[in-house]
Amino acid sequence: MTILVETHREIPKLCHGQIAVVMTMGALHEGHAELMRVARECVGLDGTVIVTVFVNPTQFGAGEDFAKYPRTLDGDFKMCEAEGVDIVYAPDALDVYGTADISALPASEMLDAGRLGMILEGAARPGHFGGMLTVVSKLQQITGAQFATFGEKDYQQLVLVTRMFADREVPVQVVPVPTVRETDGLALSSRNRYLAAPERALAGLIPKAVEAAVAAAQDGQGAAIAAGLEVLSKEPAIKVDYFVVTAPDLGPAPTSGPARVVVAVHIGATRLLDNAPCDLGAPA
Repeated sequence: MTILVETHREIPKLCHGQIAVVMTMGALHEGHAELMRVARECVGLDGTVIVTVFVNPTQFGAGEDFAKYPRTLDGDFKMCEAEGVDIVYAPDALDVYGTADISALPASEMLDAGRLGMILEGAARPGHFGGMLTVVSKLQQITGAQFATFGEKDYQQLVLVTRMFADREVPVQVVPVPTVRETDGLALSSRNRYLAAPERALAGLIPKAVEAAVAAAQDGQGAAIAAGLEVLSKEPAIKVDYFVVTAPDLGPAPTSGPARVVVAVHIGATRLLDNAPCDLGAPA
């Protein structure tokens, strides 16, 4: 049976065995369902799977409308129930942060995402990753989870969370889960619902561009980037924010060896992300 709780004090008495947490802001889709399945694999039938549904105000920046973020708790709960989740924790800011007035939070309570939090998505959304890391840390403490599943679709988030727990020596295993995709390869995202039909058709070029970059990576970083941008250039309505090849930890790309293709674009008002691993060959 899946139980909905709204306060953290209810959680400890409901837990049994090892605990895995899936942290979400709601508006759940099949990608989240896969995170739940992997969480169950981590702890087994005797363990506890917790899904948190919390639209975190500290990771919204200027121009990002916190009030308009979709809130679909009834549907989210039904998905969790179908996936055999034990606890759905849907708190308010007061329960998570100890205050309903986020502006009153002292700066000392916010985690610093460092240099890695200021590049790529961090450059486009200043302060976002500090807010994200802060709530991830708090939710892990609240749930007492030994496992936390995170999707590779939000790759920079995954890298930052993994590093944060390691640096703070928190005994939790971050479990990466491969990106779940729609039939044309588009990465599943809560943002996809904002795409009008013509925009959704264009979005199918994003995974094709990533695939082209991965295929060309054998000829080096420059060839990979050029191949991906060539695909996206077919549609002027796709505005590229960045299309890069980095090391797996998002540092500078190696001359050869394992690397990561990472891309962000705008289609209309919607920002879409994708990424994939690749193997760089030395340029000819």
